Amino acid sequence: MRRILAYRFSAFGDVAMCVPVVTEFLEQNPTVELIFVSRRNFEPLFNGVPRCRFVGVNLEEYKGVWGLKRLAKELRLEYEPDCIADFHDVLRSKILDRYFKAKRYKIAVLDKGKQEKDRLTDIWHLEKKPLTSTVERYANVLRDLGFSLTLSHRYRSQVETREGIGLAPFAQHHGKMLSLDKSFELAQLLSKHHKVYFFGGGAQEKALLEDWTSKIENSESLAGKFSLQQELEKIAHLKLMVSMDSANMHLASLMGTRCVSVWGSTHPYAGFLGYGQSLEDVVQVDDLTCRPCSVFGDKPCYRGDYACLEEIEVHKLFRKVLKAANETI
Repeated sequence: MRRILAYRFSAFGDVAMCVPVVTEFLEQNPTVELIFVSRRNFEPLFNGVPRCRFVGVNLEEYKGVWGLKRLAKELRLEYEPDCIADFHDVLRSKILDRYFKAKRYKIAVLDKGKQEKDRLTDIWHLEKKPLTSTVERYANVLRDLGFSLTLSHRYRSQVETREGIGLAPFAQHHGKMLSLDKSFELAQLLSKHHKVYFFGGGAQEKALLEDWTSKIENSESLAGKFSLQQELEKIAHLKLMVSMDSANMHLASLMGTRCVSVWGSTHPYAGFLGYGQSLEDVVQVDDLTCRPCSVFGDKPCYRGDYACLEEIEVHKLFRKVLKAANETI
């Protein structure tokens, strides 16, 4: 049994995108075991993946170069890997790579395609073409180690009975998030056809979503009420998820749930569409030549008006969601 040590420490959605790649890789390579090192709170993402051992670490315990070298040594002695897969390629993982390279391990490192993405997000570059998807970039790391892997690019439904529509209206950056007024209006419209479940994160988001449920019948906020594992189980039973370009889109893919995703300053061409999700379920303004202006949605709007989000019409989005849920109005 060959053993791969892999690491990716952030962000939540990026780690979630590793899971289907690891799953299909281990299915196609039955004599391989994979040790996946990441933040402890991400462990539920990997539950049920055969021959994948998740190692959760508290990075506060391994600060600086010497702390990371200590982590690398502990991982080497504890798990005795045959080769190393760096799914991150940041300063932290580079330090780990350097340690393992000194120990003569074969190492493969993620190619993020930074120059390609810089060109894609250059607002003066008008010829936009889809780049290699992030999941294929992860797969290439494993291929570079000498293994074979063919991705299906299909998510897998895990349940037979489904009900309700999930709505995750938040994103980390302004350029990825529909206005809250529009999300509220969408929730009102959807609640007349399906029960709406709200997903969110922090205390402010929780308070806002509780306020929404008090104003919208046939809705329920799940924000802050469940563990990650329980949230994943709820997502698996949804008829449909509606999400910004954010982690909830990737959680829907992970749990085999179709997702209608909203994109503003970012674009699926950068390679971050949820695994197995369809471009037909993408909601975006197609005729803005300045899109995408950012890979992560963290840059201020060049025009100053966020037309990429303001021009999205709620009723068109509503009809698209109902169509995806196999209904008509």
